[in-house]
Amino acid sequence: MAEPIMLQGTMSNVGKSFLTAALCRIFRQDGYSCAPFKSQNMALNSYVTADGLEIGRAQAMQAEAAGIEPSALMNPVLLKPTTDVGSQVIVNGKVRGNMRAAEYFRHKKELIPDIMQAYRTLSEQYDIIVIEGAGSPVELNLKADDIVNMGLAQLVRSPVLLVGDIDRGGVFAQLLGTLSLLEAHEQDMVKGLVVNQFRGDSSLFRDGISILEECSRKPVAGVVPYISCNIEDEDSLSGRLEKKSISGIIDIAVIRLPKISNFTDLDVFEQYDGVSVRYVSASRELGTPDMIVIPGTKSTISDMKWLRVSGVEEEIKKCALSYGIPVFGICGGYQLMGRSVSDPESNECGGSISGMGLLDGETVFGSEKKQTRVSGKFNKLSGFFSCLSGAGFHGYEIHMGSTTDTGTALTDCGGSVSGNAAGCYVHGIFDSEEVSGRLVKRLFEAKGLEYTGHFSSRREYRQKQFDIIADTVRRNIDMELIYRIIREGI
Repeated sequence: MAEPIMLQGTMSNVGKSFLTAALCRIFRQDGYSCAPFKSQNMALNSYVTADGLEIGRAQAMQAEAAGIEPSALMNPVLLKPTTDVGSQVIVNGKVRGNMRAAEYFRHKKELIPDIMQAYRTLSEQYDIIVIEGAGSPVELNLKADDIVNMGLAQLVRSPVLLVGDIDRGGVFAQLLGTLSLLEAHEQDMVKGLVVNQFRGDSSLFRDGISILEECSRKPVAGVVPYISCNIEDEDSLSGRLEKKSISGIIDIAVIRLPKISNFTDLDVFEQYDGVSVRYVSASRELGTPDMIVIPGTKSTISDMKWLRVSGVEEEIKKCALSYGIPVFGICGGYQLMGRSVSDPESNECGGSISGMGLLDGETVFGSEKKQTRVSGKFNKLSGFFSCLSGAGFHGYEIHMGSTTDTGTALTDCGGSVSGNAAGCYVHGIFDSEEVSGRLVKRLFEAKGLEYTGHFSSRREYRQKQFDIIADTVRRNIDMELIYRIIREGI
């Protein structure tokens, strides 16, 4: 059976996902087999496993860092918000149904057998399980029914590292305050503290380490610096979504829909020299970019209403129809670009609405969710996207709607293209060097320029990023202490 170690945070977005990935990579480098585990994840960025099951994108990323195939065992419960008060509930990779928050909280303890079965099965296959908590372990109104932080740590008898984010300020209050709100037996389970996202000279924090250790009676396992790397973020708290300015020669504008999902589809472009990816959430911000991408959404009809009311739809259509700027939609974005979207059975939010009309698709939502890996090639195309003719791709589809499209098929897996507008259901379609590289080259040519930067394999690029975070964490954390914590347990 595997030996566990768990990372809990003082709040959301303190870097637990990255640190979990870093530890998975380090353990792999040290010759151990390891796997990530997060019992309950709330995120709109998701991934389809080889056997067609859906998990949080962060756990797929962490599995990649560990050098193993992602599995639904690593994330038995995934919540995908559809409204401000409700989510689609996915258990063991399959949709269980939509629930309002109050209903889910009444029933979530019933999921403990599913969580424990997944954990036990995973534990039989690996040496070490690196467990990631969620949010804060001291949301006192939620603690009684906790299945993801201290509640889970007790169930699997895992020692805990408590992570605070110094970059967001108040790290002493974060760490010491969190510890003080834990019950005595929970405090005993915390075996070390980690100060994350430190900018500057960490030697200046030596007194801070002494203060933390004296006040907490816990060792500080490390002070990890802010790491500049290009690995996907978990959810809408991502700093990526705050990028508003243009810093590259090529400006790719991504529409930041209110229920944006799988925005990680655009991360690949950040590895190209001279290409800037920014996120647009207001009509005045769009301007005249070199390409517009409309990403996925977990609430297609409500996001179409937002596009219309906010004036963003009008600006997108002006760019496409008046200025010839290429527009590409992925999954929900593809649905939005069509003629209509309807949800007669209220599988998302119900109702129907006319789409943007840039493509010929008509989408109807049903109860069946498509979850599958796909691979294919772009068809022979004309217009701006002719540069993609014959290019191969790999990706996955996750969607509830079925689209009938009478337009020109974009790929041999479907989708549609009409002039400078294109869309399809395939997440990860840009990840292929062949696809993103051709697009980048074409965007430079459209400005009368030649792309002279590097074309690198997305997989090789990501492996280098995992090594960067692992090497940085190894240099700044006491791995001897980490291994001792794992051996001694609780």
